[in-house]
Amino acid sequence: MSRPVRLLGVLLVLSCQEGVCRRSRPPAPPPTAPAASSKVVVGANRALLYTYVDDKGSFATADKAEDVPPGSRRLVRVVDPQKPPDDRQDATKVLVLDLAELLAAGQAEARLMSREAFETGALAQLPPGASSLLAGPHGPALPEEPPPTLDAGPAGMTPVVILYGTPWCGACKEAKKYLAARRIPYAYKNVESDAAAARELQAKAARLGISADRVPILDVRGRLLVGFDRARLEAMLGNPT
Repeated sequence: MSRPVRLLGVLLVLSCQEGVCRRSRPPAPPPTAPAASSKVVVGANRALLYTYVDDKGSFATADKAEDVPPGSRRLVRVVDPQKPPDDRQDATKVLVLDLAELLAAGQAEARLMSREAFETGALAQLPPGASSLLAGPHGPALPEEPPPTLDAGPAGMTPVVILYGTPWCGACKEAKKYLAARRIPYAYKNVESDAAAARELQAKAARLGISADRVPILDVRGRLLVGFDRARLEAMLGNPT
């Protein structure tokens, strides 16, 4: 027997004990490097542009954090004017943060959010417009009013506004009258008697991060406005006062 064969036999004997043969284990792979964090931490000393909503529902931009009104700081969009736009970035996403946290702590974690969710959330941080809570007794429901006839253009035209409300909600009626007077195509959905409409509203509110505990809630081209506020609604429609 040649020397290599004898060595192989010795190795087999040493590795087989008590009738069990075990193969030597391969070396363990090197540990995987941790994934890069998706968090974006923004410092207060960084030159940024801040987009916020004012009390009338219009969006404005400031280059100083201190110029943003305190009531509009919870949800603010930030843009680095010195950073060239990335063609690969999803144009439907925006970078947002809590500006109050940035001013208090000197830094804040920013996150990506859909443009619709940002605009809805920014409006929701303002005091709600005229509205009624859905919870609690409201007395007997008033008869449902037929929707007013609208000069909405061609038949089958998609509504610009979807108004979620109830028959007993006075602010809902005021919103209907306003939309009809302005000849703005809209659809009215009673969330009290129409279970599908209630589920639809809850799904939209959950996706956009707001509460749907009061009426009316108006869906204006994918953004939700809680309560009826004429100035804010006109700002969302593109017709500021």
